[in-house]
Amino acid sequence: MKQIQFGKTALEISPLIFGGNVFGWTLNEKESMDMLDQIDELGINCIDTADVYSRWVDGNSGGESEALIGKWMKSRKNRDRFTICTKVGMDMGQGGIDISEKHIVKSVDDSLRRLQTDYIDLYYAHKDDETTPPEETLSAFQKLIEAGKVRYIGASNFSAERLEQSIQTSKRESLPQYRVFQPHYNAWVRKEYEGELEAVCEKYGLGVATYFSLGSGLLTGKYSSQQDIENSSRTDYVKKHYSEQLLGFINVLKEVANDHSSSPAAVSLAWLLHQPTVTAPIASATKTSHLEAIKEAVRMELTITELDRLDAAGQ
Repeated sequence: MKQIQFGKTALEISPLIFGGNVFGWTLNEKESMDMLDQIDELGINCIDTADVYSRWVDGNSGGESEALIGKWMKSRKNRDRFTICTKVGMDMGQGGIDISEKHIVKSVDDSLRRLQTDYIDLYYAHKDDETTPPEETLSAFQKLIEAGKVRYIGASNFSAERLEQSIQTSKRESLPQYRVFQPHYNAWVRKEYEGELEAVCEKYGLGVATYFSLGSGLLTGKYSSQQDIENSSRTDYVKKHYSEQLLGFINVLKEVANDHSSSPAAVSLAWLLHQPTVTAPIASATKTSHLEAIKEAVRMELTITELDRLDAAGQ
């Protein structure tokens, strides 16, 4: 287990966090329940979701992932064994990004109802809303913490400037502080996090939970042609990042994976686990076979030479 420090207390989480965006999207209810059982057996005790998952699917209105997780925890009577992370702020019909007090206070009750729980372990501001002052957002979170609805708070998709501003506001106004940051970061896409954001996380000792840890499948090695891209259900992300340079990087991933008798996905996750400021990557799976990469990544030791090769081949 790893620990994320929250002042004098710590939250113990598994080395990898399971990404719950697949529940109610690429996995139906039965498949979701089966996958949750499997990650429990694997020893993963932390699940990341959001109120907006999976609003983008035709016929969905958001909250599907939370509802399935809640149904599973109630049926298995295991809420106390899991760290549940969810998020607020994306468009749930209100017309845009919103981390105002009014929206947060309403949204947390909706999430708690769907999750069938009295509290959320880690509640993220899903995306920065620059029209709302940090004081308002943090004051809203303070009310939730005082009410026992939320234990700790985190931020995702903030600029380095706004993240630091929020933390300084917390200190100045004696408001709750973001303790975890969730960046888009993986072995291929590095510039968004490395640099100013990473420096802020280091400065304040924030836990870091990476999303798109496998680049929406790009770093699993499953895309090797333009036809593969066209057949992807995640076309926008894949098309944006797919390039000849990426193919060269994936070849290096495959070579390192072969040396470990493993997979490119496992090496990609292991690379993140070797990064000093990363607490735990978020990774999803839709098949039992995909969980093998998670198991292998946790026990994989990459050499300095292998890490240097991957860094040299990256962007």
